[in-house]
Amino acid sequence: MAFPPLPAVLSSRDLRASDLENPSPEILLRIYAWMQLARTGDNRNLDLFRQGLMKGTLTGGQGNEGLIVPLALLADKAVDVTSFTHRGFGGHLIWSNHLCVHLNQYFANAGSPTFAREGNVHRGDPKNRSLPMISHLGAMLGPVLGVTDSQRRLGRPAIGITFFGDGSSSTGDIHESMNLASLLSLPVLFVIENNRYAYTTPMSEQFAPGTELWKRAASYQMEGIAIDCTQDVITTARTLAAAMDKVRTTSRPMLVEAHTLRLRGHAAYDTCDYLQPGEADQFFKLDPLPKFRAQLVDSGHGATVEQIDREIAEFVEESIKVSLAMPRPDGDRETMERDVFAPPSEPMPWKPKAPADYALNFAQAINAALRKVLAERPESLILGQDIGVYGGAFKVTEGLLKDFGRPRVFNTPLAESACTGYAIGMALNGHRPIEEFQFADFSTEAMTQITQNAATFHFRSGAACPLVLRFPCGGGLTLGSFHSQELESIFLAIPGIKALYPSTPQDAFDAVLAAYEDNNPVILFEHKGLYRKVKGNVTWNPNYRDVWQPKRVREGDYATFVTYGEMVHVATEACDYLASEYEQTFDLFDLRALSPLKLEAIEASLARTGRLIVLHEGRRTHGFGAELVSRLTEKFFPLKAAPLRIASLDVPVPFAPELEQTYRPNRDKVIEQITAWMG
Repeated sequence: MAFPPLPAVLSSRDLRASDLENPSPEILLRIYAWMQLARTGDNRNLDLFRQGLMKGTLTGGQGNEGLIVPLALLADKAVDVTSFTHRGFGGHLIWSNHLCVHLNQYFANAGSPTFAREGNVHRGDPKNRSLPMISHLGAMLGPVLGVTDSQRRLGRPAIGITFFGDGSSSTGDIHESMNLASLLSLPVLFVIENNRYAYTTPMSEQFAPGTELWKRAASYQMEGIAIDCTQDVITTARTLAAAMDKVRTTSRPMLVEAHTLRLRGHAAYDTCDYLQPGEADQFFKLDPLPKFRAQLVDSGHGATVEQIDREIAEFVEESIKVSLAMPRPDGDRETMERDVFAPPSEPMPWKPKAPADYALNFAQAINAALRKVLAERPESLILGQDIGVYGGAFKVTEGLLKDFGRPRVFNTPLAESACTGYAIGMALNGHRPIEEFQFADFSTEAMTQITQNAATFHFRSGAACPLVLRFPCGGGLTLGSFHSQELESIFLAIPGIKALYPSTPQDAFDAVLAAYEDNNPVILFEHKGLYRKVKGNVTWNPNYRDVWQPKRVREGDYATFVTYGEMVHVATEACDYLASEYEQTFDLFDLRALSPLKLEAIEASLARTGRLIVLHEGRRTHGFGAELVSRLTEKFFPLKAAPLRIASLDVPVPFAPELEQTYRPNRDKVIEQITAWMG
């Protein structure tokens, strides 16, 4: 069924600052029409929700139109970047797509732009740089910063527009993002939608008395202003136009505290019984839409306004009919599982040249691969804490800043969440960032960005997120609990993340190239104990993508032995000892890729040997070995013997070398457990 045509008054989605100097009736009516469409749509959505035709958490922007509509009309939709919150229905309508597309999202039908995979308000249009929201509102800002910087690097005069409420302004991500934008001098307009309540919590219980949120801008060396969006719509639009123009021309961020309204509570189920007596009535008296309508009527445009109201009401009802007639999604399992990851990418045209004519250690191999990426791929950049002049905590990025310059290699502040969000934004817009975490342990500060944002992006929006996250991990260096953890079982419990864990310099070099050209977020686990422990010749390997498959390290018949990372070297020593002293040989596999798991060769080995050993450094309970054992044994059960799982103790990583020696597997303990298992 065809979508109904837009009313003529909605034919333009744009507004210029010059239009507001002495606005014509056409301009005034255009602004009113979009505000009325947003209000009518929100109200009808609420009706449909109460009828049970819309599901989930329905939120509305009733009362917020005086902010969102002028701002969205003023934005340059061809280059600018945004991420609307659940109060931004009018912004979505203006930015892109037909009302029916947005209704399809709310109805979660077969025409939903997210294939009915996302909640009704968690939508966006990544192709047009309108990023979908997530419920962790502060984490929405970082990606806007990244896309905006990407646009500027591509020579486009874009600005970013972020939205967050008075409640979410308390989150750490907001402050990390404002600091990062100021540090990098990014043209981003930070908009606080201050409607006085965070769900039910009033301002008086959120901030100290007298707090004015816009004044926080001074802490980040940016300008801050306050706007009352409940008053005259044209005055609001002029102030927004001036702010957007200043951000665009100066390439400096700005903070706007927009005083606005939430007329229908937090969401459809909100009873609003926390409001003070008469407070709701005061909100409705401040509503900018009826006041703007009355001004137009008083100016002699009453007949036109009534016609606009009728046309919009009819348009909304026709659109609802079309969207209600759409079929339900088919719930195809194969399609959903396929779309967790972006489609495979084509190999990049790497120059087939060896990185050096001498042996490299593990850290040097990664450095050589990063150098190759920077030299041959102009869309690449590397960011992280202390990676510039210092060369990173483990000197893996040494010399890269000197040779490629700060725009391509740069230090970040200690703000893992905002910086990872920024990297996500860069990845969404054609750049391919590589982010180094000082230690894998610190990645937990970016847990939301990695697991809720990057990992889910393709599934929920269809947009690829080619991002490499480098995690220096593992123990054995007496660095204690906060610098030694293995976190693969935590991160890989979330669909949408790929992971490589090399054990040799050659595989480390290949893994960087393979991860870089993948169209998904890839975690590259780098065991710190390997950086200078192993050394070998690193050549140009035309089959570098084989790193996504397990590698047989030793051949044998007694059991199939699976491991990865530094434990490959421990297992190799143990296998050599057992072959020499016990005359038993093992089929030893270096897993290399932890996600997606490619177990065909290992399954064939297990079918032959009938015995399974899994070794990893992470803790035993809920460790990655449990997943390996489960995957392998559910196809081959019963085996000749119970699977043997060797791992670290279920305790935090201890500090003293004697304690750490007890905590983690080593050659002698592996041999002892295998011989006891062999009986």
